[in-house]
Amino acid sequence: MSIARNDLYSLGLDDHDRLNKELGGGIPPGSIILVEGDYGAGKSAMSQRFSYGLCEEENDVTMLSTELTVGSFLDQMHSLSYDVVDHILDENLLFLHADIGDGNTFSGNEEEQDRKELLRRLMEAEVMWESDVIIIDTFDAILRNDPKFEALVRQNEERQAALEIISFFRDVISRGKCIMLTVDPSTLAEEAIGPFRAIADVFIELEMVEVGNDVRRQVSVKRFAGMGEQVGDTIGFSVRSGTGIVIESRSVA
Repeated sequence: MSIARNDLYSLGLDDHDRLNKELGGGIPPGSIILVEGDYGAGKSAMSQRFSYGLCEEENDVTMLSTELTVGSFLDQMHSLSYDVVDHILDENLLFLHADIGDGNTFSGNEEEQDRKELLRRLMEAEVMWESDVIIIDTFDAILRNDPKFEALVRQNEERQAALEIISFFRDVISRGKCIMLTVDPSTLAEEAIGPFRAIADVFIELEMVEVGNDVRRQVSVKRFAGMGEQVGDTIGFSVRSGTGIVIESRSVA
């Protein structure tokens, strides 16, 4: 683990892009980072940029994806010039694929219903929580496919279900770790996502804005614990093949 000056986990790549500088030099240890965005807004690319930059700064990272297998993850990272092969081989980066399609998640050989309890199995997968930073992309897919959470939603108990998960997250970050969640807010009820927004130390929205005939992406920083001057900032960015995340512009609301 290598924590940068001011006790932040640096996002690195200062010679590659300006993301770390624009976000105040890194993310605070012991924090929950919530990244929201609709389909296509850049959630996966941003989580991939975070994971690569953090590893380059000698931090240990767990990356859990509900969409990418190991092979497609490596292909995607290579296309963005984020070469993570050495980090995986050196065990700085642990990549996990949550195969939520058939319920065969994290480990096998249990009864079918047991295998479908994604959130419980997620919390019991101890090795993934040993890293300095744990990134879950996309967290809403796990919530939507967990039968226990779904049952509580049907009973209008979304908030109670969320609070149980948050209690587990708080225990993890109490050890100085960070948890980053990407969420598509259009897929969850306000009652389900509200508690996560409320407790997030860093809350970022990724938006797509039409400018003339172009659609531009931007990072809207809604909350950044310990970095009050960042609140309300909007950072334009693009995702380019062969380059990765590129910071385009910055404005202060």
